Amino acid sequence: MRVMSIYWSICHESDIRLWNLTSRERLGRMLDRIGNYQFVSDLEDIPPESSVLIIRGDCIYDERVFRSLSNDKNVMLEIELGGRAVPVVAHVVASEARSVSETMQAEQFADIPNVRRVSLNDISGSFSNELRKTDLPYVFPIREDNRPRLEQHLFSGSYKSVTDFVTKFWWPVPAQWATRLCAMAGISPNQVTSLSLALVIVAGVLFSYGYFALGLACGWVMTFLDTVDGKLARVTVTSTKLGNIFDHGIDLIHPPLWYLAWGIGLVSYAPLLSSLTLAITCWAIVIGYILGRIVEGIFQWWLGGFVIFCWKPFDSFFRLIIARRNPNMIFLTGSILIGRPDLGLEAVAIWTVLSTVILLGRLAMAMLEKSMKGPLTSWLAEIDPVNGRDALAVRVFTNPPATIK
Repeated sequence: MRVMSIYWSICHESDIRLWNLTSRERLGRMLDRIGNYQFVSDLEDIPPESSVLIIRGDCIYDERVFRSLSNDKNVMLEIELGGRAVPVVAHVVASEARSVSETMQAEQFADIPNVRRVSLNDISGSFSNELRKTDLPYVFPIREDNRPRLEQHLFSGSYKSVTDFVTKFWWPVPAQWATRLCAMAGISPNQVTSLSLALVIVAGVLFSYGYFALGLACGWVMTFLDTVDGKLARVTVTSTKLGNIFDHGIDLIHPPLWYLAWGIGLVSYAPLLSSLTLAITCWAIVIGYILGRIVEGIFQWWLGGFVIFCWKPFDSFFRLIIARRNPNMIFLTGSILIGRPDLGLEAVAIWTVLSTVILLGRLAMAMLEKSMKGPLTSWLAEIDPVNGRDALAVRVFTNPPATIK
């Protein structure tokens, strides 16, 4: 069965670029991500049986606005601009397109028969499992005086709320600079990811030959670029399924290979703990890592429907320090600074095993709670990000709603 296209048209177009994109380019990319949308410059060209999204181009939109309105017809979204209600997006059938367009061009809300008025409060879906965060849908006007704040908002919104402490607290400022340079230079996210892959390989080779300091330098640059590529993809609306698989596939596979390469480079060292041989250390890391990933998959695909680190505040705080690549890089770097690279690998092994034990315990608790109380929900989906900011977890893992006028 052929899927009917939804057409889209733009009015009040802005020539102000955000992250080097015009409003038409951004809207087109967003709608391409959502579904089967076709741009039309003349509303008379819309087939009678079709519908159209009429969008003000001098505003920036949360993608959820279009997802929500596309599921309904003959509906018009209004927001407050300059102290008055202004229509910004409408999804209407072809027969209503002309009158609705004239209303939006006039920048006033005239009652149109059969067209329902809605506000942002009617747009649902504040919890994002992809970005592990809770925030409210938004529509902001685009002006030159608020362009820096809009770009900052788009960048902040591209960040996962629940992640490791290096990504969350160390990388945001330099990552924003690098993301801006890439956007202005026309560098694609996949090009950044490809450079990351090259550094993964170089770092692994250097580790295996015992050049730990040089390998760590490459490794830290790779971890930084791993932050940049995702942010670049989101602020320029260029993320794709293939790019996502490329990026996350690298992230999933390379950490244990790095630790094994580090172990190969330690042939001239003896582990400090007499009960741990190099082989046992490496096997503990690999098995613990794989088992931890399996636990995450079981929780997401069979228990919660969301990542385990969004289940309770404890899990979100635990994600900051869990034995994943970036926290483990701290152990490895510290061991080089004190001249004992063997201790760094042992620390990774011990923390990986402890992290996996904690994950297994959380999985058991989740199974018990689901059997006794029913479906699991994320704490991020249950909080009020506006009025609940007295709680430490809310302050750490959510941003206050943006107020850009």
